[in-house]
Amino acid sequence: MKKFLTIWAGELVSNIGSGMTAFALSVYVLQLTGSVTWVSVVTMLAYLPTILLSPIGGLLADRFDRRLMMICGDLFSALGLVYILVSIKTGHGGLAPILVGVVVNSVFISLLDPSYKATVTDLLTSEEYAKASGLVQIASNAKYLVSPALAGLLLGIADISVILMIDICTIFVTVFAVMSVRKSIAAVKPKSDTFHFIAEMKEGLRTITSNKGVLLLVVLMAFMCFFIGFIQTLMIPMVLPLSDTRTVGIFESVSAVGMLAGSVAIGIRGIKRHHAKILVVALVFCGGFMALTGCSTNLLFILVACVLFFATLPFVNTCADVLIRVSIPNETQGRAWGMISLLTQIGYVAVYASCGVLADHMFEPMLQKNGALAQSVGRIIGTGAGRGIGFMLMLAGLAMVVVAFALGNCASIQAIEVRDR
Repeated sequence: MKKFLTIWAGELVSNIGSGMTAFALSVYVLQLTGSVTWVSVVTMLAYLPTILLSPIGGLLADRFDRRLMMICGDLFSALGLVYILVSIKTGHGGLAPILVGVVVNSVFISLLDPSYKATVTDLLTSEEYAKASGLVQIASNAKYLVSPALAGLLLGIADISVILMIDICTIFVTVFAVMSVRKSIAAVKPKSDTFHFIAEMKEGLRTITSNKGVLLLVVLMAFMCFFIGFIQTLMIPMVLPLSDTRTVGIFESVSAVGMLAGSVAIGIRGIKRHHAKILVVALVFCGGFMALTGCSTNLLFILVACVLFFATLPFVNTCADVLIRVSIPNETQGRAWGMISLLTQIGYVAVYASCGVLADHMFEPMLQKNGALAQSVGRIIGTGAGRGIGFMLMLAGLAMVVVAFALGNCASIQAIEVRDR
């Protein structure tokens, strides 16, 4: 567990830096263009290469030293941030450098994520998976808990270049953490010295499709990613018209307190049984709280709904993670997680590609003062800037509840047992 905690601490620091950059870029692009569409495009480009390349990253994680893959992924991902920073400092700002930079950063992150997930299996027993998953989520969620408030405060006294420099520095912290434990961890050896790219990709996919419970879990998590993508992309554009940049940063950080509470509870106590049932219940609550975030223009009401929404996410992620992890052999974990990342996060790509356009050209106009829904839905949730986005979040949350009931209660998911292997 000690070696895992060393790597985890490095990831925690790195995630804080990347979260600050993500927040700052969203605000920067929104202020630069005034368009939710461009915010969603930048978000999509930040995720798309990682999603598409994650199966290759997973394959490499099973073939080569996973810790070395993590080091290379972190180091080279900094190139994209450096490019954006240099472009801004030399007066070549605008959208183009941001689009290129986030793509470069994302390409190399694709090497990191499958290796990191597979390393959890290398270092821990199945009894420790749930606690480790809670800790991993604390590190991942730091970008929502700590980063927005820090970035919001820094943007009040400095520009985005300061945040980019901080993010670059945090990457090196992760690299040193991984290097410090790398020599003491034996690399997982592949079954064969022969490398067949297509064959091994097919094996990773076959690991998923051969188990109906795992396959349905992947489909369920793809839908979950799709719905959560709405709140990830649209929360800032919805809240910003009601406040300012500093307030939005603090708002996002306070919202994520719920995620910290859920992750800490799981990290301390773990989840020992009934993972499938807890998954369904958590998804239902998650969707319900998401719907509530769009119901009002009262910041306190939105904040409470967001806190409760984020509090449910660790239970969703942990239960899905454990159910999948115990169903997949260790020697194919890298390939499997790479394919799972691709298949589940297609949901993110779909929503990033569409939600900005839908917000700008359909839902926002319908809930302006004289819009098509002003006298119906508008009487309940209000009209004006951000109200169309609020209505989108309501619909996405309700859809999540329906999908959770429809897929989560399938017998093949409920039959998965979590036991020591």
